[in-house]
Amino acid sequence: MVEKVLVSWIGEADLTSASANIPASGPISSTLSQLSFDRVVLLCSYPASRSTPYFEWLQRQTNCLIEHQQAKLVSPVHFESIYLSANGILQSLTDSQSAISILLSPGTPAMQAIWILLGKARYPVTFYQSSKEQGVQRVDIPFDISAEYRPLATQLNSQQFATLSFESEVSNAAFENIVTQNPHLQRLKHQAHILADRDVPVLIQGETGTGKELFARAIHNASARSGKPFVPVNCGAFPTELVDSILFGHKKGAFTGAIADRQGYFQQASGGTLFLDEFGELEPSVQVRLLRVLQEGVIMPVGATKEETVDVRIITATHRNLMQAIQEGQFREDLFYRVAVGVLTLPPLRERQGDVILLAQALLQEMAKQDVALKNKKISTNAKNIILAHAWPGNIRELRSTLLRASLWSSEEEISAEDIEQALFERPQNTTRLLDRDISQGIDIQDIISEIVKHYIPKALAHSNGSKSKAAELLGLKNYQTLTNWMDKYNVK
Repeated sequence: MVEKVLVSWIGEADLTSASANIPASGPISSTLSQLSFDRVVLLCSYPASRSTPYFEWLQRQTNCLIEHQQAKLVSPVHFESIYLSANGILQSLTDSQSAISILLSPGTPAMQAIWILLGKARYPVTFYQSSKEQGVQRVDIPFDISAEYRPLATQLNSQQFATLSFESEVSNAAFENIVTQNPHLQRLKHQAHILADRDVPVLIQGETGTGKELFARAIHNASARSGKPFVPVNCGAFPTELVDSILFGHKKGAFTGAIADRQGYFQQASGGTLFLDEFGELEPSVQVRLLRVLQEGVIMPVGATKEETVDVRIITATHRNLMQAIQEGQFREDLFYRVAVGVLTLPPLRERQGDVILLAQALLQEMAKQDVALKNKKISTNAKNIILAHAWPGNIRELRSTLLRASLWSSEEEISAEDIEQALFERPQNTTRLLDRDISQGIDIQDIISEIVKHYIPKALAHSNGSKSKAAELLGLKNYQTLTNWMDKYNVK
């Protein structure tokens, strides 16, 4: 049987009704006199000297269990602390599969606003209100809200926040293009500013599509080298036999087809920045030659008889785990430590809480500048919920292309959920890797199960906005506790 739970803040009218000993007069006691619940969970910001007598009095008025939690609020109108208390209560009740009702009447307008936000956007709840004039009524709120959890700026200390908000360098155009309100990415932007001021090599790590080149350009544009070239190079496209010519240039006649002198990427980036993307794809032989240049600051063009000094800042980027590649003997450790002086690890979009809708709207505005037909396009509430539920394995690049397809196909000014769903690509599951392994060589079936669990549980949690109860239902598990046990067993974060 599903437990019926009423949740509410305690208001001044409730305390007054208890002190006057008038049953069914305050919003909470009057609601309990007319509606039946198994349990009541009350949030209180009043001192214990006032609240404790109320709890004892209320328990005498009803047969249902009364629970209470003291909320640590900065003030009764401080949205952040109200949110943390209210969200914590609703999360715990959702995990226990309770049928939740919220009494809106007690408390401040800020408390009521947070209840509505959470109840319409994140948790399945029923709303009630109670007044002397109209009694107890169920409340139907006639609009939808699409809300993404936005990490709080107070997770940064005041000095960091002031630096990020007011430092003059933040006005640099390239850094402004890094759209975020996520505290972790804000810290990375701040670190990138520091690296821009120091002429040291930088390694940028992150999945494909997370904005590694944008960070590299921002660092260059904010550095003392901003007036010099920024030369981006894809290391995965190097033909091994031509790598010396590509990187260091060649002299006329150095080899068949060398009909003129040619500058390499190091010479083209002279005085500026050489951005080596897909750095982890370099062949071992190329790694050796690149290491020498970084150590000695000189290059030898193919066919030349004299070395040339180069003044180039190196920024590298990779989606690979280079430490793992070093352990497997695929990447030189000495080269890694030569380029990994300043290191930035960019999070995937699915981990940038608070940024997905912000980015989607920014990308849509940017596209509208390029195509006037998209000028008035908006994203509907239901479409935002589809966007929030998607894992975005292609990160920002995938988000942008999806929005572009949805915008072009949408015949209305508002992009609908159907437009987004049509624009998304469903990635085929790689069953060969899991189901066609050679049993004659032996397999570890627990590893296979672990791989499936680690794939589907995060997707179910994302689709259910973090509700373990809903995720368990989607996965066919008995309850949220079973899901928790599987997460613990297979180390699912």
